[in-house]
Amino acid sequence: MLNEADFLTVIRLTPLVSIDLIVTDGNRRVLVGHRRNRPAQGTWFVPGGRIAKDESLDAAFKRVVRSELGVASVERSSSRFFGVYEHQYEDNFAGASGFGTHYIVLAYAMTLSGTVPIGRFDQHSEYQWLLPDELLARDDVHENTKAYFW
Repeated sequence: MLNEADFLTVIRLTPLVSIDLIVTDGNRRVLVGHRRNRPAQGTWFVPGGRIAKDESLDAAFKRVVRSELGVASVERSSSRFFGVYEHQYEDNFAGASGFGTHYIVLAYAMTLSGTVPIGRFDQHSEYQWLLPDELLARDDVHENTKAYFW
């Protein structure tokens, strides 16, 4: 695991690879969380997370689902690959000045029952289920999340 200074150097010099989860409830509603952390702090965003060095995509997917949603034992094979996206932010996790964060995002779509308890409140202060039209109409939903539905 990198210390904060080394991780900032990585962010300054390279893109990060991550997984975003496009979670629907079977009624076309999409799960978004209100982000506690930078970048995109204070906006509504789909759940997601970085892929760690030497971590397989399957292991990263399971970890991101568990750490972002609190749901265990979801396999990547049960989701649908949604596409590759690029996210760029003016800030970074530490709020260091002079450089932003660049992500290459592998997006996966999955459906969870509305009865499954969802939430990891260390990452998001709250969650909402929104229809795509509602999500697109809101100013507080981050543009990178809206891009999944244009």
